[in-house]
Formats: sequence, structure tokens, C-alpha cells
Amino acid sequence: MTLDTVKHAAETPDTEQPWAELGLKQDEYARIRAILGRRPTGAELAMYSVMWSEHCSYKSSKVHLRQFGEKAPENDALLVGIGENAGVVDVGQNYAVTFKVESHNHPSYIEPYQGAATGIGGIVRDILAMGARPVAVMDPLRFGAADHPDTKRVLPGVVAGIGGYGNCLGLPNIGGEVVFDPCYQGNPLVNALCVGVMKHEDIHLAKASGTGNKVVLYGARTGGDGIGGVSVLASETFDSTGPAKRPAVQVGDPFQEKLLIECTLELFRENLVEGIQDLGGAGLSCATSELASAGSGGMRVELDTVPLRDATLSPEEILMSESQERMCAVVEPGKVDRFLEICEKWDVIATVIGEVTDGERLEIFWHGEQIVDVPPRTVAHEGPVYERPYARPEWQDALQSDDANRLPRPETDEELRAQVLKVISSPNQASKSWITGQYDRFVQGNTVLAQPEDSGMIRIDEETGLGVAVATDGNGRYTKLDPYAGARLALAESYRNVAATGARPLAISNCLNFGSPEDPGVMWQFAEATRGLADGCLELGTPVTGGNVSLYNQTGETAIHPTPVVAVLGVIDDVARRTPMAFSEEGQLLYLLGDTKEELGGSAWSQVVHDHLGGLPPAVDLDREKLLGEILISASRDGMIDAAHDLSDGGLVQAVAESCLRGGKGARLVVPDGLDAFTFLFSESAGRAVVAVPRSEELRFTDMCGARGLPATRIGVIDGESLDVQGHFGLPLAEVREAHEATIPALFA
Repeated sequence: MTLDTVKHAAETPDTEQPWAELGLKQDEYARIRAILGRRPTGAELAMYSVMWSEHCSYKSSKVHLRQFGEKAPENDALLVGIGENAGVVDVGQNYAVTFKVESHNHPSYIEPYQGAATGIGGIVRDILAMGARPVAVMDPLRFGAADHPDTKRVLPGVVAGIGGYGNCLGLPNIGGEVVFDPCYQGNPLVNALCVGVMKHEDIHLAKASGTGNKVVLYGARTGGDGIGGVSVLASETFDSTGPAKRPAVQVGDPFQEKLLIECTLELFRENLVEGIQDLGGAGLSCATSELASAGSGGMRVELDTVPLRDATLSPEEILMSESQERMCAVVEPGKVDRFLEICEKWDVIATVIGEVTDGERLEIFWHGEQIVDVPPRTVAHEGPVYERPYARPEWQDALQSDDANRLPRPETDEELRAQVLKVISSPNQASKSWITGQYDRFVQGNTVLAQPEDSGMIRIDEETGLGVAVATDGNGRYTKLDPYAGARLALAESYRNVAATGARPLAISNCLNFGSPEDPGVMWQFAEATRGLADGCLELGTPVTGGNVSLYNQTGETAIHPTPVVAVLGVIDDVARRTPMAFSEEGQLLYLLGDTKEELGGSAWSQVVHDHLGGLPPAVDLDREKLLGEILISASRDGMIDAAHDLSDGGLVQAVAESCLRGGKGARLVVPDGLDAFTFLFSESAGRAVVAVPRSEELRFTDMCGARGLPATRIGVIDGESLDVQGHFGLPLAEVREAHEATIPALFA
């Protein structure tokens, strides 16, 4: 076998190389040659191609993402910020929590089960690599039209993959979203989030320091699955012929990952790890270059020592493989034997594949021949940075002027009643219990709240009841209408969802899902949404701890709606004081917090009743959101409210219906003065929540709202077995339940 070695590459500058087939642009290939002073070897070309891909290098988004650092609010809770595998925040009592959300969109369209399963596996390893025990997962999902044949192909496989992998790991799935829209038809969004817990002293970082320290690869053997997987798949658009490229999708083994988790946590406990990196996108190319780049020296790797599932793999394929359930650790020589002992105990394959050197190069050898000799930072951290041209699309003005507030409204109470049922039974507003029932939400016994609650909540300390709450939100319809406002609305809703359960919002992670960055209109959407999110985080005091950018989410020329998914994490001192969404006590009073205006742009009502998208999204006032959050948290802590539910998609009637069904109690509503019944029920004005107040707490609660300047309007009472809007219509809860719960099973069961 003739190897394309470093020496040979220097002697043969004119050899043709497949840089374009590997996704590199001509100027990028020229830059690699300039960095190296020669043409790259085949192995070097493979490494640069995957590490400089859009998915791994963020080359089109870096210039905009810098705002998250430049505008970062002062926050004493932030322990580890952007740049590591995941962000870490201090939640008190010497506990730290790490969380992150990432995308696995393209692989999940091609191979729904494995694409989604390995998305969960990858995000879990990111959390593990920080030194934390993973304690919960979440899954924000977007699919095409609910009744489209391809949605019936993709959704069941994605749900089964998430459930199959997460359930086998023993991790509760505590929240997420399922949204249907034709724009995601050829490009579903499968975002995955994981939360982990550790003590402050247990935080680990991805760096290779200490000359002579050993580099240990441990976990599953390296195979041919996932070669160029997410790194290449997620860096180009799909063509209109649909899914192909199945071999590029990774194959997961959750039982191997469970062993890897327990093995890694024991290695941490015995202080055997100096630096660590999981193997996800770009595989060994990423792990070796990032560890070396973040360390104090160089690294030498003997690639032929890597344990393989397929002995025919070339060095390039080994470097590009994204086989799952693998980690790379830096270990002091005197600790290697104990490291290997623990791996053997857990039946985890572990191999010393290299060592940290005192140089400044990443050198990789194959059967004694040098095949890679590169400055590691140029691979991992100094890839291309593009200032892509962007411009407001010509169609934006027409879209915004097509005002949803002018759509025909119901003319009779009978029509109004029918439209309420139509909205709450529509696929986006209907119960997702057919989906969430496939996930184990309560394994480990620490789940306090889970879907369909406003946010998931996990207890992290049994003695004190300390816990964290996490919510994910994002409305692509709002963001299509106004990207800046849409991103702020996603942040506001996620913040509000966490506060509604009684937890204090601390920090965010995000997954920014957009179309092709080569389209100036898409790039404008991205720039505006990123600016909106950075400004919003500064106003709310919630720093961005990390996240993910997923571009090229489009089929042919058709891009998805711009979809920034925002995850907010909050802390609660005692989970026993959390606020659920269920209306469960008859006679309690219902209060609407916040102002209701005629705001229907991008609303569920406009979509379901009129198949319309136009106008402006609801206005967002983050000072009001902050005040609302403070009131919800104080009222929860002091026992003034027994239930709370934020108002968002579907408006008040959707929130009240969900809370009634959750608690099995009806409600009598009275339309407040100054509002008509339609606007009262369907408006999607932001900064609002509905709460259930015990009669004994009414005066204390309303005094607090009045003193703080938050509008609080009494709108009804928990009562009976129907949802009644007095003077307009009544809906028996049995009829509401049937409408709400039958839709998804009828489509997918």
C-alpha cells in the first residue's frame, strides 16, 4: 500500500486532490497549502475538510455569534462559558449544572431512527465530557405538514430513536416541543438537549497539557458508519430527490454509551483524567486537534493503534469516522494502568494511541509513516471566517403588510366555539402524549415536572430539594415575520416557562436553525435573530453559555422558517414549592397577568383557521417579562398561587384548556371589560400568564401585583366539568379532551 505521506506530499506539489468532493472551496484549499507550505496529504485534507465544514467551524456564523460574548451580561453564576463542550453554571450548595442543545437535523431526515438516537448520544457525551453526570434530556422537534406521507415516515422513526436511546441510558426525557409546518417538509429539525450535574471541583475541560502525558482512546471500536457524517451532511442543502447517503449516518449503541458514562464518572472520581474530549462531529480529527489546540504543547498519535470494527478502513476514513460512543482522554503516565483497569472493569475498550509532546504540531503516524504534520489551531480554531453578504428580502415588506388582524373573525358564538375546538385539536396545539408516552420521563426518581408542563424540572439534591428547571422554545412563524423580534420572543417564552414553575432563570443555550448562508436573505434572518437574542440576553441578564448553529436547512431553493430554539435553565431552592400547570382545586380564582392586545400575526388561530402567515408578531417587552417572572417566582415561593401556565401559541383559551385537562377541573371565564371575546381567547400577546389563586391568598397576591405595577385581571374561577366562556358558549371537558387528545394518534398510531 502506498501511503500519501508528508514527505511525499512535499515532493509532489502538482498531484490532483479531491478537495471539492470533500466540501472545500478553492480558496480554502489554497489557504491549507499556504498554511502547510505544501499540498496536504490525504489524511490532512480529510481533517481540514471536516473541521472546516460549516457544522464544525461556524465559518459563516462566527462574525455574528461574537455578540454573545461582547454583549454578555454580568453574571456571577457562570462558571464555564462559550468555547467548551457545554456551558456550566453555579446553582448553589457547591453544585454546578451543565447544559447544551445541539442539532442532528440532516442525519435524522436520511435515517430517522439512528439520526435521532445518535443526536441524543452525542449531546449526552458533551455533558459527560464536562465532568458531569447526565441527569435528563429534552427534544425540540420540527416536522413537515402533519398529514404529509413523508412526515409519517420521519416522525415515528425520530421519536422511536430518541426514546430508544434515552430510555436505554436511563435518562428521563422531561420536555421539548413538537411543531408541524410545511416549511420543514424536506428538512425536519431534530434538536437535542442534555442536562448534567456535578460539584464545582469536578469540572473538566478539553485540553491536552503536560509533555509526556498519554492520549487514550476509549469506548466503541471505530467503524465505517458516519464517515463525513454530521460534519459533511449538515454543511450542504438537500436536493429535491430526497434522502440518500445512509452510510454517512452514525449508528448508536445506547448500552455501550451507558457503560461509557459509568466508566468515565469512575475515572473522574479517581482523578485519572487531565483533559477530555468526546468524539462527535468530525470524530478523531476533532478530538485530537481540539485537545492539542487547547493545550500547552503538541501531540503525536499512532493511528494504526486505533481499535477498528472494519480492518479495511483507510487512515482518512479513520480520521473522518463519526462512530459513536467514543471518548479521548489525556492521562499522566503513572495513572495509565489504573485508567485501563477501570475501563476493563466496565468492559470498555481503551487504547493508548499517542502522547502530548513539547512541540507545537499535531503529528499522526500510520505504521511508522508520518501522514499528518499540522499546527493544530489551524485545524480546530483558525478555520475560514466568512462575512457573508446579507440583505433584507424584497418580500419582507409584503409579508408584514399582510396583516393577520384583518382576517375574517367568527361572527357568532357558535362559530367562536367551533374555532376554539379547531385550534385546540390542530396538530400543533393538540396533546403530544402519544409521543411523550414513548419516553421514560420519571426514571431515576428525580423528575419533578415533565411534559406537558411549562418546563421540565429535576431535583438535584434530595436533602434540601435543590432543583433546576429547563424549557425550550422557538416560533419559526414569528421569526419569519420579524427575525429580530422572533428571536426575542423565543427567549421571552422560554424564560417565562421556567419562571412559571417557580424557578429563577439563570442562563441560556441555543440552537440556531436556518437555511443556506449563501442566500443573502437567509443570512439577514440569521444576523437579525442573533442580534435580537444577544440584545435580549443582555436585557434579561441571562448569559449564553453555548449552543449550536445549523445552516443549510433547506431543500433545493426552499429554506425552512428561521428557527432559533432557545433553552433557558433556572434554579429553584426547593422543588416541593414548584408550581404545576394543573387547575386542581375548585373555587380557586383565575387571574390573567399582563396586557392583552389585538396581536394575531403568526398566531395559531391565523394558521389553523385561515392558513395564513403575515403581519407582525406580538410585541415583546423584556422588562415586563422580567417583572412577570419575578411575580411568578415570588408567588410560587410564598404559596400565593397553586397553578400557573404561560400564554403563547393558541392564546388564553389554549392555556386554560390545557390546565383544565391536566387537573381534570373545568373553568368559568368572564371576558374582561374593554376586550371582545375573540381577542380575549386567541390573542398571543407576550408577557402573560394565567394563575390559579386560592381565595385566602387573593388580597395578598393582588396587592403584590399592584405594588409592582403588573396588571392582574380576575377572569374566572375553577369550577365544574366544562370550559365556559360566560355569555358566549360552553364546552364540556369530555369534548375538549376528545378534541385535544385524538389528533396525533389518528395521524401516527
